[in-house]
Amino acid sequence: MSDIANFPFAALVGQQEMRTALLLAVINPLAGGVLLLGPRGTGKTTAARALVGLMPPVSRSRCQWGCEPQMAYAGGIDAVCADCAKKIASGESIVYQDVMRFVELPLSTDLPDVVGHVNELALERGNVRLEPGILSSAHKNLLYVDEVNLLDAHIADAILDAAAQGRYTVRRGHVSGTYQVRFILVGSMNPEEGTLRPQLMDRFGLRGVVSSLEDPAERLELYRRMRAFQQDPYAFVRRFEAETEALSLEITEARELLPEVTLATEAEQLGLRLVQSLKISSHRAEFVLFEAARARAAADCRSVAADSDVRAVAPLALRMRRSAFMENFSEQGVQELFEIRALLDRS
Repeated sequence: MSDIANFPFAALVGQQEMRTALLLAVINPLAGGVLLLGPRGTGKTTAARALVGLMPPVSRSRCQWGCEPQMAYAGGIDAVCADCAKKIASGESIVYQDVMRFVELPLSTDLPDVVGHVNELALERGNVRLEPGILSSAHKNLLYVDEVNLLDAHIADAILDAAAQGRYTVRRGHVSGTYQVRFILVGSMNPEEGTLRPQLMDRFGLRGVVSSLEDPAERLELYRRMRAFQQDPYAFVRRFEAETEALSLEITEARELLPEVTLATEAEQLGLRLVQSLKISSHRAEFVLFEAARARAAADCRSVAADSDVRAVAPLALRMRRSAFMENFSEQGVQELFEIRALLDRS
């Protein structure tokens, strides 16, 4: 067990939309990550942090440049660094199994800390050595950005470029380094604190609205669970151990089934009608919608995603995709949700 106990994902109360969006994103990273919109104190960070406890082990590179065997298989031995090329040639493994980690990007972080910087101690000794940044450490992990709407534009651009290309290059003088970066991106924001740059908004595939619990019974149960967790975190984690293991197994099985999942013709046609009716110009809309539908089918142990899967994920995939800037984020999101549901009722 980790030195730090996280609140179990299985112990979350209510917030079905948030939980669904996060689970779909980890089953199928091609869905494009998750943006959680809601007021403070509604469990957004807690849920994101709990998510990594459900993830299966990942294969992690032993190399500082992130070399992996598939790079050599796809691009030849020259596609990896000299040290890794020697190890591969001698039959030595350049990867190891590790747990997925929660990597948080602090709002106050500057760009060199995000992408990498020159090691000052090595520089004083006459050497120039690059130190990997937060983006590099996010490779094969979950990258969480709280208050993402307040993020510095240059840092947001660096994240966007890295996420789109799956790698990024740092150049400091005559020294440069290229790092692999494939991560699950989860951002959160309070819509009352401002809007999000359209480029960054477009990067998040699924958008989940998180609101305060209205049912008094749910609020009371949440209080009791929070209090029990604070009193004895490890005992509380053990209390939900069986449910956590079962959910983790479901995610693993869904990820294994996902490559075989196809879309039914009815699902494709429904998705296209929804995008056209909502007048969404971005082609990312269909991609996210269909990939989320495939993830839902895989989670249900089905090899074909039906129109019912498209209906279920449409509010998460299609809301807030028409306008680049929104004066009232919350009201427009609610309005579009009603519109999506009305279209589904008529389809």
